[in-house]
Amino acid sequence: MDLPDTRDRGSRRRRLRRRRAAVAIVVALAVLGGGAWAAWGTLGPVVARVTESDDYEGAGSGSVDVKITAGDSGRTIGRNLAAAGVVKSQSAFVAAARAQPKMAAIQPGTYRLKSGMSSAAAVALLLDPASKVTTRLTVPEGLTVKQVVALVEETTGIPAADLDAALADPAALGLPAAANGNAEGYLFPATYDVNPGESAADVLKTMVTQTGTVLASLGVGPERVHDVVVEASIAQKEARTAEDMAKVVRVLGNRLAIGMPLQLDSTVSYAVGSTDKVTTTAEQRATDSPYNTYLHPGLPVGPISNPGEDALRAALTPADGPWLYFVTVDLQTGETRFATTAAEHAANVALFQQYLRDHPGQG
Repeated sequence: MDLPDTRDRGSRRRRLRRRRAAVAIVVALAVLGGGAWAAWGTLGPVVARVTESDDYEGAGSGSVDVKITAGDSGRTIGRNLAAAGVVKSQSAFVAAARAQPKMAAIQPGTYRLKSGMSSAAAVALLLDPASKVTTRLTVPEGLTVKQVVALVEETTGIPAADLDAALADPAALGLPAAANGNAEGYLFPATYDVNPGESAADVLKTMVTQTGTVLASLGVGPERVHDVVVEASIAQKEARTAEDMAKVVRVLGNRLAIGMPLQLDSTVSYAVGSTDKVTTTAEQRATDSPYNTYLHPGLPVGPISNPGEDALRAALTPADGPWLYFVTVDLQTGETRFATTAAEHAANVALFQQYLRDHPGQG
């Protein structure tokens, strides 16, 4: 019997082990090369070895504002910093950034750096929250345009006069035709980053654009925009929860279907500029305004607030139910009662009146 050549078999095994090891090394390098920057984009080709001549020394001087936008890669940021004179070279910055894993979490915004910094110092300053000079602007749901203007002025320092001038140019803001030149209802409530140098028009246009984005994501065609935003703006003012908003929209639809006036205090309050009150007086309900749903049938002429996504969804998919009435009976919890008959509604109104007696000044 011939014996196998064990030397050839052993050689083949060694060659196979070497090939597997080489593959493992390549895979490991691929993971290590991109993982730390996954949230910020790719660094591109492997950076050549950085020499002292590629980098500045020290903490730098003066002040340089640099904007980082969403999607910027590490190489893009390095190139922009070098062009602004913050660091000496893109390659030095990328090398310093690769040594700091926290750079993967860097957020878009404007950062105040210095001129002639070492790349390590630039990275450290980018990671310092105090260096970010972007203003965070949070617009709550249900504010009116007037209230949004006051909030933007207070938060960003942009003068109200500039904001009012921007609102007077609806085309520049990108308002849809359904808005009829009025930004009410189209300044989407969200949190925005406002960078130094942004104009009043820039800030407001961003809100209008976001409204369009949300409406498109919900599948609202141009022919439906007006009614959807108007109904959502009412639901936003009348209810606190998504469930109650959907019921409010159903009440609107049920009333409109039988030609019943909407008789909403929220629209009257908007008409008379008393948006901080939930009740209205007989004199206010007699005000001749296209927003007065006690005097004029159908929906008001336009939105009465800037609704959020929950309210927009409610306008698109109202709850199923026979309700014709609703009233919030507890202003602290937002509890709202819905009724089908006038007698049921009268009992709910009595609960609200008792609440007002127990909590003077809240109505």
